[in-house]
Amino acid sequence: MSDNVHTIEQFYGVYLLYCLNAKYKGRTYIGYTVDPNRRIKQHNKGKKAGGARKTSNRGPWTMVLIVHGFPNDIAALRFEWAWQHPTRSRRLNHLPKKKSREAGYDYALRVLAEMFRVGPWHRLPLTIRWLNQEFARNFPSDKLPPFHMPVCYGHVVSKKLAISSEDSSRSTEVTHCPTCVICLREIDEKPLVCLSPNCDLKSHVVCLATTFLEEGEYLPIEGRCPRCKELYLWGDLIRKYRGCYGNLNIIISKDITDDISTSDSEL
Repeated sequence: MSDNVHTIEQFYGVYLLYCLNAKYKGRTYIGYTVDPNRRIKQHNKGKKAGGARKTSNRGPWTMVLIVHGFPNDIAALRFEWAWQHPTRSRRLNHLPKKKSREAGYDYALRVLAEMFRVGPWHRLPLTIRWLNQEFARNFPSDKLPPFHMPVCYGHVVSKKLAISSEDSSRSTEVTHCPTCVICLREIDEKPLVCLSPNCDLKSHVVCLATTFLEEGEYLPIEGRCPRCKELYLWGDLIRKYRGCYGNLNIIISKDITDDISTSDSEL
């Protein structure tokens, strides 16, 4: 296990809190954030500092786990809502309800393990990160996350995408646009490139996604680079690209239709 701090751009995460207060010990809270370090401070300072009503004056809380890698805030909020309300989510209502003697923490993890295995979430390139190793658990052997979802440990720092001098001057300068190797049209935004440093792939995100898609899929899992022919996970390409999901909303939104409630979420 590593305590390294990872910095991630375009961060959208859904987290699990655990209450350490002796009076409320064992209570959990599920929420959404773009900045986990700021959010846990808000929860522990109370509602007036931006914390949620349900956690106010019940701390201290510890952020045990966070799931990140969502394409946008809407996808993360829908995941949050379903995790909070599994009996009301049409994708999770097959799960047995919470048992009377089942701890809230155990139930939350049981629901989460199932969420990673059902659509649409089982196709997203999510990362499961344990922030507090004291509470880390292994997933049951029959409920392991998909192979493309890494489980890691350690703190994370969210970072807003920096606007480079090249990007800021783009509107006033004529710049050369690379050509997509798939559709052969110019790429007027940041191109998606291969993970291999020796490969010269440059393509539109949607073009490569379409190339990777198998029949009946709405989001690819893996595929071969059309240039170097190596097999790559779609999630790994996206993690390198940093924030390309904005171009994929039309693809990923087809099967993500659960209603959401954001009354206690960080917007």
